Amino acid sequence: MKNRIKEYRARYNYSQDKLAKLIGVTRQTIGFIEKEKMIPSILLAIKLARVFQCNVEDLFLLGEDDYL
Repeated sequence: MKNRIKEYRARYNYSQDKLAKLIGVTRQTIGFIEKEKMIPSILLAIKLARVFQCNVEDLFLLGEDDYL
């Protein structure tokens, strides 16, 4: 699943550490999500969207392989 977390972090001038603290995870978790090595839980995706004041769909993009 593609994501735009790094792009949104840049817009808000947030480091991985700052974003992690805002949503209650580790910096490593943010790194794994950005590198698409981890798909966040629904709760975590919603927290990220709230921090960036956008919809979950704005942050996470389904690729062709992600559809059933």
